[in-house]
Amino acid sequence: MTGFLFEITFWLTVPFWALMIFTPKWSVTARIVSSPLIAVPPLIVYTILVAAHLPELWATMSSPNLDTLREFLATSWGAAAIWAQVIAWDLLIGAWMYREGRRLGLHPLLMGPLLAFTIIMSPFGFALFLAVRAFCDRPDRAGTVVTGQ
Repeated sequence: MTGFLFEITFWLTVPFWALMIFTPKWSVTARIVSSPLIAVPPLIVYTILVAAHLPELWATMSSPNLDTLREFLATSWGAAAIWAQVIAWDLLIGAWMYREGRRLGLHPLLMGPLLAFTIIMSPFGFALFLAVRAFCDRPDRAGTVVTGQ
C-alpha cells in the first residue's frame, strides 16, 4: 500500500500543474489554482501514511536531529510521507508563482518552463522565479521580459 501511495502522490497533482502550464489564460485555471484546496489530494495521502505512525512522526519532528531523521526516512512510510508533503508544498509554491506571473503579465512561454522547472527542482525554480519577479515587478517592465518591447 505504501508503494502505491508513493506512486500516486505526484499524479494527483498533475492536473493542477497541467492547467497552470498549458492553459494559463483560461479563467477556470485561475479559479482552480487560486484555492489552497489543490493541496488536499497529496495531504490526504500524507495523512493515510502517517496515521498509524503518529508517535514516531512526533518524536522525529518535535526533536529533530540528523540521525533520527535519517532513520525516519529509511522507512518506506516515512519517505513516502515526506514525498507527499513535499509534493503538496511544491504545488502551493507553483500556484503562487502562477498567480504572481499572471499579476505581472508574464508571458506563458516564460512561466511554463519556470513552472516545469519548479516541479523537478522546486528550490531552484522558485529562486529563479523570485529573481524574474524582482526584475519584473517594476513599472512597465513585465511586458518587456518576453516581447522586448
